[in-house]
Amino acid sequence: MDAPGPGRREAQVGDTFVLVIVVVTALAFDFTNGFHDTANAMATSIATGALRPRVAVALSAALNLVGAFVSLSVAATIAGGLVRSGAVTLSVVLAGLVGAITWNLVTWFLGIPSSSSHALIGGVVGATIAAAGGGAVRWDGLVAKVVVPAALSPVIAGGIAIVGTVLVYRLSRGVPAGLLGRGFRLGQIGSASLVSLAHGTNDAQKTMGVITLALIAGGSLPAGARAPLWVVVSCALAISLGTFTGGWRVIRTLGTGIVDIEPRQGMAAETASAATILLSTYFGYSLSTTHVATGSILGTGLGYRPPDVRWGVARRMALAWLITLPTAAVVGGLAELAARAMGGTSGIVVVALVIAAVMGGVYLLSRRAPVGPEAAARPADRPPAAQDTADGPAARDGVGR
Repeated sequence: MDAPGPGRREAQVGDTFVLVIVVVTALAFDFTNGFHDTANAMATSIATGALRPRVAVALSAALNLVGAFVSLSVAATIAGGLVRSGAVTLSVVLAGLVGAITWNLVTWFLGIPSSSSHALIGGVVGATIAAAGGGAVRWDGLVAKVVVPAALSPVIAGGIAIVGTVLVYRLSRGVPAGLLGRGFRLGQIGSASLVSLAHGTNDAQKTMGVITLALIAGGSLPAGARAPLWVVVSCALAISLGTFTGGWRVIRTLGTGIVDIEPRQGMAAETASAATILLSTYFGYSLSTTHVATGSILGTGLGYRPPDVRWGVARRMALAWLITLPTAAVVGGLAELAARAMGGTSGIVVVALVIAAVMGGVYLLSRRAPVGPEAAARPADRPPAAQDTADGPAARDGVGR
C-alpha cells in the first residue's frame, strides 16, 4: 500500500487540529457547567450555614468527580439520541458549544439559575439545523428525553419536596431548637453530598456525549460508539474544577433569592433533588439539574405554612428556562453559518477565537462587581436568617410565623 501523499498528510493534520479545538472547547463548556451548576447541590446548605461556602464547593467538586464515573446512559443519549450522527460535523459540534457557553456565561453573570444541559442541547440542535436542516434532528428523542422531562422534573421534585417538608415539620415538633438546628444541618451535609454525586452522574456525561459526537464526526470512532475512558476522565476533571471555583452569583440567587430556607427545608429540598436526578439518570434522560433544584426549593416554600416564596424571582427564572433552548439554538446556528461562510479550518479557528474572547470579556466584566462566598451565603441587603425554632423559621421582622 502506498504511503499517503503530502496533501493527504496535511489534511490529516488539519483534521486533528480541528478535533483538538473542538475537544478543548467542549471541556471549556464542561468547566462553565461546573461553576454554573454548583448552586444546584450546595446553595441551600450554604444558605442555612450547614456548610461553609468554600468547604461546600470543595465537597461538591469531589463528589461530581466521583459521580461522573457512575453511569454513561446520559452520554449515550446526547451522542446518538438527539441528532443523526451522519449529519454532524466538527464545525456543528463547535458551533453548538458556542451557543451553550454563551448562554451559560450570560446567565451566570446575571446570577440566573438556568439549565446548562438545555443550553448545550439547544446549541447542538441549532447548529445541526443550520448545517443539515431540520430532518437531521431526532425530534421524537428531543421531545421524549429533553422537553418532557424539562416540564415534569421541577413539578415532580417540587411535589416530593412539599411532602418531605410537611412531614419533617410535623415529625420534629417539640424538638428543642438547638438540637433541631444541629441535627438537620448535619443531615443537610449528607443530602447535599447526594445531590452533588447525582449531578456528576447526569451533567458531566453531557459533555462526554458531545466529545463522542466530535470523535465520530472526525472519524476517530465508529457511529454508535460509547465514550472512551480518556473522555470520561477529562470531562469528570473539567466539571469538578469548574465546581470548585464556586459560581457564587448563582448560589446567591438559588440559596437566598427564592425562599428564606432553614435546615429542615434544605434537607427536604436536597433529598427531593437527588431522588429525581438519580431516577432520570437511570433512564438516560438528559435532565436539567437546575430545574430540579429550583423545583425542590419552591416545594419547600410551598410546603411551609403559610407558603413562603418570592414569586417575582421565580417568574424571572421560569422565563429564562423557556428561552434557553431557542436562544442557545439561535446562537449555535449563527456560529455554524459563520464557520461555513469562512470555510474550512479557518472558519472553525475564527469561531473558536471568538468564543474565547467572549469568555475572557465576560470574566473581566464580572470583576468590576465581584461576588464572593460571603455575599453568596448572605446578600448584603438581607439580614441573617433567624435561628430555627421547633415550629419553623422566624420571620425577618422577629415575629414568629
